[in-house]
Amino acid sequence: MAINYTMTLNGRQAEGVGTFGVRNPATGEVFAEVPEASATQVDQAMSAALRIPAEWRTDRELRAKALHEVAAVMRVHAEDLARAITCEMGKPLAHAMREVAGGAAYFDYYADLDLPVTTIRDDGKVRLELRRRPVGPVAAITPWNGPIILMAAKVAPALAAGNPVILKPSPYSPVSALTFGDLVRELLPPGVFAVLTGSGDLGRWVTEHPAVRKVTFTGSIAVGKQVAVAAARDLKRVTLELGGNDPVIALDDVDAQQFAERVATLALVNAGQICIAPKRIYVPASRHDEIVDALVASVRGVRVGDGLDPGTVMGPIANKAQHEFVAGLVREVHDAGGQVISGQAPDVRGGHYYPPTVVTGVGKGMRVVDEEQFGPVIPVIRYTDVHDAIEQANSTMYGLGSSVWSADLARAEAIADRLEAGTSWINTHFASIGPEQTLSGVKWSGIGVEGGRWGLEEFTDPHLRYVDLAAATSHTSTEESQ
Repeated sequence: MAINYTMTLNGRQAEGVGTFGVRNPATGEVFAEVPEASATQVDQAMSAALRIPAEWRTDRELRAKALHEVAAVMRVHAEDLARAITCEMGKPLAHAMREVAGGAAYFDYYADLDLPVTTIRDDGKVRLELRRRPVGPVAAITPWNGPIILMAAKVAPALAAGNPVILKPSPYSPVSALTFGDLVRELLPPGVFAVLTGSGDLGRWVTEHPAVRKVTFTGSIAVGKQVAVAAARDLKRVTLELGGNDPVIALDDVDAQQFAERVATLALVNAGQICIAPKRIYVPASRHDEIVDALVASVRGVRVGDGLDPGTVMGPIANKAQHEFVAGLVREVHDAGGQVISGQAPDVRGGHYYPPTVVTGVGKGMRVVDEEQFGPVIPVIRYTDVHDAIEQANSTMYGLGSSVWSADLARAEAIADRLEAGTSWINTHFASIGPEQTLSGVKWSGIGVEGGRWGLEEFTDPHLRYVDLAAATSHTSTEESQ
């Protein structure tokens, strides 16, 4: 039987004008009914955001205390949040528990991070300072693949900077966000944080609302461009993380077995549904067959199943639409004469399961290489020399992450310097991402920064203060002479 959930609006529970069902990708069955927010409720959330207590904007200690309390309650209720994640998008429960822990770490990190006043000039005549002020109401729109960690990466710095936040989660994975809202509702002043859910026009209503001064969005390039256009109409600030098609370059000195085991593990985390997962594997032509054999052996050891089963290594694809997209990419490879080598089929029925798969005989011009697969598919592409590898890696409009693998660190770093990406890793990929690190994209992978001090600055406006010290001294002297 489906469980009913409520939204968070102006510090209170809120029903919607209707409900919609959320399906468990492991079974295909509706397990939750969540509210459908109305345009009127969006107006109410924005009105409440504009009326938040002035202390939230000005009292950093108040905000720090609240954010630490949010982190603490997340840890106390970690299993509730993790089970919601697993049921709504399929990842193994152990992975979901790590996601919740990572989300709590964001709130603790930003609770303790300050943006001190920067003194530009102080020479006895003039004191010139740069200060940071809250930007205003923030619309945070999050995707379905990391519903808690990606929420925390937006909400924690936005709140820490003194802003109110209206969170709109994906309709595929809203349950964990609604659960989070239930947990923190009484820890934050009314109007400071709202969670609104919907499957139709909600994203547009939130993005285009005149009260919003900042939109932070993670999702597809197509929708990200729509968000940017909508925000531009009244000059809202935007942070856009629009996905990646990360290249991995193996140099000719890699240990094939170690490389394959590590890359296969990273590529299949969350069933490949991570924006900074390895997605295009470039290998020397002379080592191609050896590395492919090692990758195939690695993926065949991955157990696919329900994320609530403790023995599951990889869960299902998160929704039917994404499952069909991934299956279509692989069919195109087969039809074009490429080689498709699949790992273990799941030992369960129903749901959106897909076996981990290695594809070869592919290259530029095929969608499995040109587009972000966002699934458990590992394309392996030959290159002739390092210049060819770099050219192929950069031959895309994506530019989020990249990695180079070699025993020769100097050589690997020299190649990384030539890759067009916001992040480059050496001998790993998306390792140890934490709140102190930045995540940003180049080209069509996004605008702005998440993480670290720079991620906090994204939710502020610069304010320059100019103090004429000489004039103050002159006024004081005049007053004393009188």
